[in-house]
Amino acid sequence: MYVKIEQKLSKGFNSWKEMMLANGEKLKKYGMTIAFAGADKEDDNAMTVIIHFETPEGMKGFGGDEELTNARIESGVIMDQSKMTMMTDDSVMNHSG
Repeated sequence: MYVKIEQKLSKGFNSWKEMMLANGEKLKKYGMTIAFAGADKEDDNAMTVIIHFETPEGMKGFGGDEELTNARIESGVIMDQSKMTMMTDDSVMNHSG
């Protein structure tokens, strides 16, 4: 299943990126793959992440992991300005023509 997260940051994209790279074991634990993560071109404090979760349980584990939530907050994620949207399984990826 794919999830889109749109979130506001207080410390810019690089702080979030460093946090994400430092938590690779957590991503593996929850069966997560970051398909895309990037900041808006005009605003380094606004970003979008597309995450693939192998299972619904992995997504629930991610959401309930207090240590990871605290790491996200410390990296600058403004949690009350984050929006998570479930995506359909019917998608197109990496199509070039």
